[in-house]
Amino acid sequence: MNKKVVFGLVIVLVVAVAGYFAWRSGPEVMDDGVPVMDAGEPMMDEEEPMTDEEEPMTDEGEQMMDEDKDAVMMNDGEAAPAFSLMSLKGEQVSLEALKGEKVYVKYWASWCSICLAGMEELDELVAEAADFKVYTIVAPDINGEQSKEDFIKWFSSLGYENIEVLFDETGNTQKAYGIRAFPTSAYIGSDGVLVKVAPGHVSNEMVKSFFESIN
Repeated sequence: MNKKVVFGLVIVLVVAVAGYFAWRSGPEVMDDGVPVMDAGEPMMDEEEPMTDEEEPMTDEGEQMMDEDKDAVMMNDGEAAPAFSLMSLKGEQVSLEALKGEKVYVKYWASWCSICLAGMEELDELVAEAADFKVYTIVAPDINGEQSKEDFIKWFSSLGYENIEVLFDETGNTQKAYGIRAFPTSAYIGSDGVLVKVAPGHVSNEMVKSFFESIN
């Protein structure tokens, strides 16, 4: 046999044997072509990191949701009519500036015997009120009330240290709140909602209890 032919056959045989062993030493492959790990389980894609949306909610996150829920809670009723009135002390007081505060407003008159009988109790309420503001409103020269100057002189002589008096000199605030008798109480929530308007005397305990029941 020709030496070149023999040499060629030897080369072919060596290549074939090498290819066979190379194939045997490669990774085992499943029918779908996915290579398997040593344990025989299919190789899985590397787990993707959890996104912000997928992270479990922490206690702090739940608390924030609860606070947001409380923030949107509203009282039943409509917004209290706005007012901006001058006080007996010469200060401008507006309902807008009291936003976020619960407000108790008492409408009264100096000629009202029931109002006068409850003045001392009202003075105590102002001093005791912890979570709401207290204001009183009178309308000088309207419905038999004294003039502003006479009222200031008269009220200053009574010695009440805590009561805040606001002057509704046009009577528009009383009309807006539908006041038809004295005394009349208006209860305004911290959201600015006029929760209740009720005529007649009311005790301090009833006022405080009512404000505890609203937002």
